[in-house]
Formats: sequence, C-alpha cells, structure tokens
Amino acid sequence: MNPASTPASPDPGGAAPPGHHILSAEEKAEYERLRRAAKVRHRGLRRTGASVLLLLTLVLAPLAVVAAWVQATVSDTDRYVATVAPLASDPAVQDVVINRLTDRVVENVDVQAVTDSLTKVLKDAGAPPRVVAGADSLTGPLRSAVRSVVDRAVTRVITSDAFQQVWEGANRRSHAAVVNMLTGDSKGAVRAQGDTISLNVGDVVDQVKKRLVDAGFEKASAIPDTDKTVTLFHTEKLAKAQDAMRLLDILGTWLPVLTIAMAALTVWTAPSHRLMLMITAIGIGVMMVVVLVALAVLRRVYLDSVPPSALPPDAAAAIYDTFIRFLRNSTRTLLIIAVITALAAYLYGPSRVARAVRSTADRGTTAAGRALGHTRVRTEPVSHWLAEHRRWTTGIVIAAGGLWLLLWNYPTVASVALVLCVVLAALILLAILAAAGPADGTEAEAEHGAPNRATP
Repeated sequence: MNPASTPASPDPGGAAPPGHHILSAEEKAEYERLRRAAKVRHRGLRRTGASVLLLLTLVLAPLAVVAAWVQATVSDTDRYVATVAPLASDPAVQDVVINRLTDRVVENVDVQAVTDSLTKVLKDAGAPPRVVAGADSLTGPLRSAVRSVVDRAVTRVITSDAFQQVWEGANRRSHAAVVNMLTGDSKGAVRAQGDTISLNVGDVVDQVKKRLVDAGFEKASAIPDTDKTVTLFHTEKLAKAQDAMRLLDILGTWLPVLTIAMAALTVWTAPSHRLMLMITAIGIGVMMVVVLVALAVLRRVYLDSVPPSALPPDAAAAIYDTFIRFLRNSTRTLLIIAVITALAAYLYGPSRVARAVRSTADRGTTAAGRALGHTRVRTEPVSHWLAEHRRWTTGIVIAAGGLWLLLWNYPTVASVALVLCVVLAALILLAILAAAGPADGTEAEAEHGAPNRATP
C-alpha cells in the first residue's frame, strides 16, 4: 500500500506527518469496511481449501489402510507367515485337512480287492459256503476300520506341533520364492529373467556331489559345473505382474504418508486449527467405521459364495477372519486414534464441559504441586521454567507421543493405550512440577515470615 494513502494519526499539534494523509470519518469507515471484507474473503478461501483437502483426506484414508495391509502381506514374508500361521492350529481348518487326507488315503486302499482275495483263498481252501459268504460281507466293516485307523493317524499328525512348524516353513519358502520372482531378486531358488521363470538347482547339485563323494564315489567331484538352472515355464504376463508388484510397493509405502500429510495440511489451512483437527479426526473415524462395515459385508458375501461341499462354513469363516485380522486390527487402531484426537481437540475448546475438565485437572495438579512444594524436595528452578514454558512442554510431549506411535511397527490398540498412558502420565508430572514452585511471593512470605505492616 502506498504510504501516502495509509491512515495516519495526527501529531499532538494536529498536523499530519509529511507524506501522509489524514483520513476523514467517511474514508476511515470505508477503509475498515474494505479491511473486513478482505479478511472475510481470505478466511473464505482458507475454509474452501481446507474443505477440499479434508475431502481428499477422507477419500484416501481407507485406501491407504487397505494398500498398506496388502503391501505388507504380499511383500513381507514374515508378515505373510504371521497371517497364515494360525490356520494350522484352527480346529475347523484342521478338521477339513484331516477329512480330506483321510478320504484320499482310504480311496487308495482297495478294500474290495482284499475281500475278493480272502474269498478266493477260502474257496480254494475248501471253507464252508457260509464262511465264504461271510468274507464278502467284510467289505463295509473293513473299510470302516481302515478309515478309523487312518483318521487317528492323520489326526495325530495334523494336531501336532510338527505340523505347525511344517506349515509355517512351507508357507515361508513358497512366499519368499514368489516375492523373489515378482521383485526380480536373484537370491532365491526361483528366479525371473525376462519372460522366463527358472529354478536354480545349484545347491541341490552340490549336495548330491558331496554325498556321492562321501559314499565312496570320489570321481563325482570331477563332475563339471554346467548350467544349474531348469526352465519352469515362459509367460508373457510376468512383466505385468512385476509392474503390479512395484506399483503395490509404491502405494503401500507412500499412500499412508500422503494421507497423513494431507490431514496435517487440512488442519494447517483451516482458519480454526482446533475445530478442523476435531472435524478431520471425526471424519477419519467415520471412514474407519465404513471400512469395518465393508469387511463385515464382504465376510457375509464370501461365506454365501462358498458351497458347503467345497468348504464347511466354520472353516471358511476361520480362513476369512484369519486373513483379514491384521487389516481389521489396523482399522480399529486408527479408529481409536481418531477418537482420542477428536476428544483431545474438544477438551482444548471453549465449551463448558471442556472448561470444567481443564479446571478440575488444574486444581488437582496444583494441589499435588503445592503438596510437593511443602516437602524437602527442591524443585524451584525446574518448576519456574516449566511454569513459563507450559505450552511448549505440553506440545513437545504430545508430539513425541504421536511420533512414537507413528514409528511403531504395526501399532495395535494395546500400543495406542500404552502411548496414551505414557503421554498422560508425562503431562500430569510436568503439571505437578510446574505447580510445585511458588506462583507469587505469598509462598515465600509464608515460609520466611511476612513483613511487618503498619497498623492503621
């Protein structure tokens, strides 16, 4: 703005400073009106921008949760094994495996051939016709006895700790092989080059050569090192699968970061930071509820689509719940964080309930601080500094708690509760220490004796 057009206050003598113009009452009123209009327009632009950012944040929030879960499950072998490991010990899944294996073994046992052979032997031995006819009727009981024996043996194996270890080891090896193939890693046994998927049998060849030498075939050590790869198959879709894997890594890693940055920008852009923080937290909480409802609906759809002849309902439910349990836990964790954030923003507001809660907390910490101040513990330097920097210390503690939770690998509801308890304990301790020192000179006077005052 041109200095000549800015309003200026006249000096005591009534003359305006050089280069300045004294506004009349009408001009000053117009100037104030334009200032208010510009301020309202600026706040409107900020409110509009914050609304757009809020909408983008709410759209990205569920996508970020799902993308992070898929990326962790698909690309992280340890996470995948932790996901599928409980299936080996689930009773419903164990029953399915036991029944399938038992049926397969019993099908390979030709009970009818056994009874036919027994009948032939009895006939050749000249057994009475009644005995020979009785041998034919042994097919059913014999098949039932075979199934009972096989079922007991298979049940013993499936319900043992050894099966749990075999299950986890098999899933770990197969998942690692698939990840190496999709990421182009050449360290695993299954490798992908171009559109060719091959199996590296070098370790197997080396072990065979060593065992042959140990068994006395010393010339086996002279076996030349030829090509130790076996081509499994060619596929034109391998490049697309690898591109999808790379895209999943990008989305699973950066989409949550983008969502958090968008939420922070939403709060920073809004004219009222506290109110927008509360609105954003409530919105994210609602989106997490939507995700949980969608998971419940998908569960019902999945169970209805699986025929009981293919998989019993209890086993299908166990498989679905096991596979999505980490996604459900992550969604619940974000819901709890959103509720805590919204509640904290509300308690920092001007409402009657918020003021009553803050007043009660202040009275409690002040009383505890005064009680600490009357003890022999000397806290005056620290208490004085904390009292002067109360806002800064509170912000640092809350930010440290948020950073701790952000850096937590796969946080859960329990970890959120732990961080919340630690943050609250730290805030209470700092408030007590800040109140432990004398707020003014009255405490010092009470300790050293009040000065003599003249009696009127």
